[in-house]
Amino acid sequence: MQGQFVQKNREGSTRKETPALNQQFLQFLHINENDLTILARYREALLQGRERFARVFYDYLFAFPATAQVLEAYQAQGNHIEHLVKRQTEHLVELLSGNVDAESAAHMIHIGEVHYRYNIEPVWIMGAYWLYLDHLQTIMASSNAIEASHRAALEDAVTKLLFRDMGMLLEGYWSCAFSALHQEKDRVDELQGQVQSMLQNIPQLLWSVDVMDNRLLYVSPTSRQICPIAAEMPIPCLGWTVPADRELVERAWQRALKGERVEVESRLRAPGGGERWFSRVFHPFLNAQGKVVRVDGVMEDISDSKETREQLRRLATTDTLTGLPNRMLWYDRVTQAIAAARRERGRQVAVMILDLNHFKIINDTLGHPAGDEILYAIAQRLRTALREADTLARLGGDEFAILLPDVKNGAQDAGKVAENILTCFSEPLWHEDNEIYLGASIGIAVYPEHGHDVDTLVRRADIAMYGAKGSHTGHLFYNAEADTNTAQRLQLSSSLRHALQRGELELYYQPKVHFKSGRVQGVEALLRWRHPQMGLLEPDQFLPIAEQTGLINSITEWVLKNAAAQAQTWRADDIELPIAVNVSPRTFQSPRFVEMLREALSEYSGNEALLEMEITENVLMADIARAQEILGKLSAMGVAISIDDFGTGYSSLAYLKQLPIDTLKIDKSFVLDMARNENDAIIVRSTIDLGHNLGFEVVAEGVETTEVMNLLESLGCDYIQGYHIGQPMPATELRAWLAGGNWRL
Repeated sequence: MQGQFVQKNREGSTRKETPALNQQFLQFLHINENDLTILARYREALLQGRERFARVFYDYLFAFPATAQVLEAYQAQGNHIEHLVKRQTEHLVELLSGNVDAESAAHMIHIGEVHYRYNIEPVWIMGAYWLYLDHLQTIMASSNAIEASHRAALEDAVTKLLFRDMGMLLEGYWSCAFSALHQEKDRVDELQGQVQSMLQNIPQLLWSVDVMDNRLLYVSPTSRQICPIAAEMPIPCLGWTVPADRELVERAWQRALKGERVEVESRLRAPGGGERWFSRVFHPFLNAQGKVVRVDGVMEDISDSKETREQLRRLATTDTLTGLPNRMLWYDRVTQAIAAARRERGRQVAVMILDLNHFKIINDTLGHPAGDEILYAIAQRLRTALREADTLARLGGDEFAILLPDVKNGAQDAGKVAENILTCFSEPLWHEDNEIYLGASIGIAVYPEHGHDVDTLVRRADIAMYGAKGSHTGHLFYNAEADTNTAQRLQLSSSLRHALQRGELELYYQPKVHFKSGRVQGVEALLRWRHPQMGLLEPDQFLPIAEQTGLINSITEWVLKNAAAQAQTWRADDIELPIAVNVSPRTFQSPRFVEMLREALSEYSGNEALLEMEITENVLMADIARAQEILGKLSAMGVAISIDDFGTGYSSLAYLKQLPIDTLKIDKSFVLDMARNENDAIIVRSTIDLGHNLGFEVVAEGVETTEVMNLLESLGCDYIQGYHIGQPMPATELRAWLAGGNWRL
């Protein structure tokens, strides 16, 4: 590339200018024919020892580190110094030839260009020509071939030619240097143009302040787009900064003057009105003495990014469905509340975990979008039940959390808040035309009584919440026994998965007696688990676990098949006893429930009438439309249908008339004490009348005394069930019990 450039230069502008330039050199140096004549006469004498001179020349150059480095690099490229020695000898011959035409001048200009490109310093060139002059002066002073009278004229001619030669070489050198300089200047100008164009287009405001002279060195062209008076000293746009933020910016400037890089965010009044957020970054520059001499600044509109960060913060700390704080934010607030309580002796903090009962039914039947709408509506209700200082959060799914950061009377205050929260569920929710009743269970833990950190309190409130599911109040405080029960539940959950395969489940049967005939006309199938270590377990000890873990459907399928098989066995022995089977909320809402029942009856055709499905009132009311569909299919199969625990829910009489129900079963909580509790007696009487008016038969469960039995008979109840009649028993014992005549009233 260098060769191409040099050739172009030689064939272009250099050849056009060389004749005139050469003529100037000849004139200014007074080179004439006499110089050339005397040089020609003694040329051979001057060329004596030229090879030795060339070697001395390069030995001299190798003595200086700078020139030696260039020559060594030349050798490292595979070149030989002998070649340079030869060229140097030839140059000396050419120099003394007396050729001073334009072509020789162009040749020396070209050599000067080559010297520039090989980074030969001008001082090296002048040193080389001094060696020429010294060598030739030595010859002229000592050679016998030169007449003494001619030596002065010869020395004058030689000096003139050496100056011309060196001058032409330097002319080429500096011409090339200036050309490179102009190219660099053009490149710098282009870069500056690009930078200016870039500065015109970037939205940031850039400035630089000379701290020593208190002078604004630079402010970027786009400054007026940010504020009309950007060139304020020493802080641009300070006058447009919102007054409340100015002190913050000025403090940041003072820190920068002490040598600290500072970034500060503040608001500016926008030229078009309103406010925008800006970031200012101060970059101090220090001199050798460590003193700040200049501060550069960058100012950028961060309104959009700040809004994005705020949105991300909200997403990170807020539940997107309900707008409530999420787990992370709620945990942080609980931690802060505990820290505040530690500082203030006697202060207590309560945390609550709230879980919606059987909410999965909503998602399974109405769909997740409907479930989301209901969760949102519940969140709004819960907000109204809390104080302003309390924090309500959604932890996920159908689980909520409540923080009471300052409860003066501990459990008493927290209990009142829990009761107030539960009243939110007394009124139905609506989705389209569906009237929905939901319940909730609340577990409560109090700092410092139940724990000293957020994880412990939450875990213990969670344990209490599971205990609350079996309580009548709907809320429960943590206690150590509940913790033990939780560990036991975990163990039972693991064992329950194997109970079916190991044949550990059994069906017990409790008789139902018909008042008018005085005979047993049905039984209720009640599940028992014969645990290898814990003995015979009642349903309430393991069925809630089965419901939570999803095992309930497999267990229900087992119950249906075994109940159908038992009905077939009894029928073969001329015992017609319809068997009532409890259907859990989760199973009733399962898409496979109807198919599950159909498969259970497939092997025992004709026994459909001997099976009765007991379904709780609340499960039916959760989704009336789906309840109508499922009960319609069961009725079409010939299976009887009973509403269990009637009176504990919020049934609509209009909906009851639409459902293919055969029996109402009064919850035992009203029956047990009806002989002594007038309100319970009124409820039982009203339920019996209601059932009969709607064409249903009525069963009262929980009959444990003769007094209650007689009272039920006087109220016209159709069937009774309870320990006064007979306890749940295995099929073999029930058969013996029936044979013994114990079944008559």
